[in-house]
Amino acid sequence: MQKANDLGRSSTVLEQDSTLIVVIEMSLSSWLVAGIVPGLDRHPLKKLGADEDALIQLLHRWREEATECGHAITRIAVAFEAGRDGFWLARWLRARGVEAFVIHSTSVAVPREHRRAKTDRLDTEHLKRALLGWLRGEPNHCQMTEIPSLDEEDARRPNRERENHVSQQTSIVNRLKACLIRLGIRNFKPTLRYASERLDTLRTPEGVPLPPNTVA
Repeated sequence: MQKANDLGRSSTVLEQDSTLIVVIEMSLSSWLVAGIVPGLDRHPLKKLGADEDALIQLLHRWREEATECGHAITRIAVAFEAGRDGFWLARWLRARGVEAFVIHSTSVAVPREHRRAKTDRLDTEHLKRALLGWLRGEPNHCQMTEIPSLDEEDARRPNRERENHVSQQTSIVNRLKACLIRLGIRNFKPTLRYASERLDTLRTPEGVPLPPNTVA
């Protein structure tokens, strides 16, 4: 039985004739917006700057086009993959009456024959198929992620910053060890207290001190 909070499929019945379905392929400076507009034979595709106001205007324009074709739009569903933009756009759209979803990037199945070809246009086609299947309640199309509030997202920041600092520390320590191992020194631990003060006492197997560039 499907759970109400199942993020692997939608729990809302899809009325496709009255639903505007939109996906966004996002980059740092531009958004490629693709839609499935009831009443239109074509699937419109529009490139925008990274501008939320232009996006909402486009959604309203497509809604009006559907209305002109005899399809009154009662639901707008927008989805995009999780990325550097985080969740702010989803929260912004939801505050304006748009159903916004964020897709786990690794959950979208890519046809084997298209794995070598990667374009934004192909990506939007994959996203449209994934979102449409998810809205229909079909399993294994994609997995949505929960959209946190601003306070919830901010509460995660300390842990994420700590993980980032630990990763940076590990990288630096490994680089230091690699530099010393190239000179034949294997027993030095850079993480020990006062380790930097011991550098002057280190000697290579040849009995010479560390060269100046390595010390630096």
